[in-house]
Amino acid sequence: MEGSPIPVLTVPTAPYEDQRPTGGGGLRRPTGLFEGQRNYLPNFIQSVLSSIDLRDRQGCTMVVGSDGRYFSRTATEIVVQMAAANGIGRLIIGQNGILSTPAVSCIIRKIKAAGGIILTASHCPGGPGGEFGVKFNVSNGGPAPDVVSDKIYQISKTIEEYAICPDLRIDLSRLGRQEFDLENKFKPFRVEIVDPVDIYLNLLRTIFDFNAIKSLLAGPGQLKIRVDAMHGVMGPYVRKVLCDELGAPANSAINCVPLEDFGGQHPDPNLTYATTLLEAMKGGEYGFGAAFDADGDRYMILGQNGFFVSPSDSLAIIAANLSCIPYFRQMGVRGFGRSMPTSTALDRVAKSLKVPVYETPAGWRFFSNLMDSGRCSLCGEESFGTGSDHLREKDGLWAVLVWLSIIAARKQSVEEIVRDHWAKFGRHYYCRFDYEGLEPKATYYIMRDLEALITDKSFIGQQFAVGSHVYSVAKTDSFEYVDPVDGTVTKKQGLRIIFSDSSRLIFRLSSSSGMRATIRLYAESYERDPSGHDQEPQAVLSPLIAIALKISQIHERTGRRGPTVIT
Repeated sequence: MEGSPIPVLTVPTAPYEDQRPTGGGGLRRPTGLFEGQRNYLPNFIQSVLSSIDLRDRQGCTMVVGSDGRYFSRTATEIVVQMAAANGIGRLIIGQNGILSTPAVSCIIRKIKAAGGIILTASHCPGGPGGEFGVKFNVSNGGPAPDVVSDKIYQISKTIEEYAICPDLRIDLSRLGRQEFDLENKFKPFRVEIVDPVDIYLNLLRTIFDFNAIKSLLAGPGQLKIRVDAMHGVMGPYVRKVLCDELGAPANSAINCVPLEDFGGQHPDPNLTYATTLLEAMKGGEYGFGAAFDADGDRYMILGQNGFFVSPSDSLAIIAANLSCIPYFRQMGVRGFGRSMPTSTALDRVAKSLKVPVYETPAGWRFFSNLMDSGRCSLCGEESFGTGSDHLREKDGLWAVLVWLSIIAARKQSVEEIVRDHWAKFGRHYYCRFDYEGLEPKATYYIMRDLEALITDKSFIGQQFAVGSHVYSVAKTDSFEYVDPVDGTVTKKQGLRIIFSDSSRLIFRLSSSSGMRATIRLYAESYERDPSGHDQEPQAVLSPLIAIALKISQIHERTGRRGPTVIT
């Protein structure tokens, strides 16, 4: 600390009407809006900080991290300046501003911080023409619950000023403590720059048998792996954990330098965007492949020759093999959670293990209450996210280490593990079709009319014949969730059609970017007979899709000929 105290300024501002967090305390918008609209970012940061009760805010510790995308450094500086001015006592920040979403959750829980701010737009593209986002995690390390998001939004609609220390400058590259004297503050404001991996790595060591994984990756007859960080935040984690700690060769890891535009790619770990990894795996040289999204909470698993493990299958297989993980052998398994659109493959495993399954709306925040209350040990979503009660976030690298642990214990390939699972539990054919970039008003009317159609009593029992298939409607609803912990009711979370053979169609409206809307269509069909386990999912599901398109009229009403993305 040198020189005179840094002044704290109060800056007049005017509210924006579009700063409603879309779930989990997150605001995701085009980067140009954050960068170009006057006070757009400060307004939201002030709303987040003001949502913390003044008594809890004064002198507290918070965690700040980013996925390294364009505008992150500027935004980090603004967050630091505003945190100081708003009475935060200490910030923990990853070196160069980098921290994965799971690492932020880990540090919040480890040091008992008041919360954390994560600068990420998840799997969305970066760069000046991409997207940017701000996410608020609360003191349990998980995404903000809806009551907090609502409070942030209410503050944002009436904001008149924000507090900032514009002269405060920090060095994000220098590990260690930096202290600053502020005007009218009795204690100095402290910033601690930490290694982004170390604290999280220490947690992983307590969960897994690292020796077993190391023997798999570096011992005789080693498993050759290929891991794609997609130029997001996970590069340092992959190198330090998988290569340095667990002995995988350095060339196992690709695209490990975080880039502001993710190398011009879409940092989304699925078959549409992780094509570099997919092509490498198709060559047959590697036995295991994985990719991560920009902030490290989503993942994809591939086996030799590009064998794809769907997220819903991955969740169910992990559930069936938790005994391979020391953490679960010690802690036991209390229950499972899945988002409603996720396939019911997990339910069959839960039934065999005699543990409950909690079906929640999409959004990780709904799992946090279940885990905090001791009801849920493992949870996941069809959108490539899986996690456990070691954190309150989905955790891509954790899931990859679970898979490597299963392979080490069972001494089978990825494909053999999956096929054994299907043979025991049956196969759930599953696809998601995204109609992106739609006009919000049009999607509202599509969903309104569809709800009126399927919830009419006359719809139950209707039969739909498509080719040789006849589907009879057994149940329909607009999904609502009653939280078993606090009784909170969350309504209108998707439209469900369940047929007599347990096949499902689900329609869900998503608006995570805030400017345009997405309708997601999910189809699921169950096949018990092993002779039917080698079919292409879209071929199996095509009759269901035909029914969905007929009753929704989505192509006719949007002018689209097909979905934007199929996963």
